[in-house]
Amino acid sequence: MRRVGAVVRTAQGLAVLRADETDDDASSEFRDEIGTTVLDDSLEEVGRVVDVFGPVSRPYLAVTPDDDVHLPSLVGSTLYAR
Repeated sequence: MRRVGAVVRTAQGLAVLRADETDDDASSEFRDEIGTTVLDDSLEEVGRVVDVFGPVSRPYLAVTPDDDVHLPSLVGSTLYAR
């Protein structure tokens, strides 16, 4: 399991994550993140990545939440990918 980043805000029904800092060699891995399922601390599925944007070294990821997820409660949470 890999830490993806922390939810910094919600916007238009999406959770916006700020990815953790990466070294230069790993920065391209975020291009393949669209469609990845993200999990919370208790390993419950939260949603899927639908967009990656911003600087390559530390991008933002937009996550569409699952139906049973209370979106505002995610702000400040760290999310993970398998």
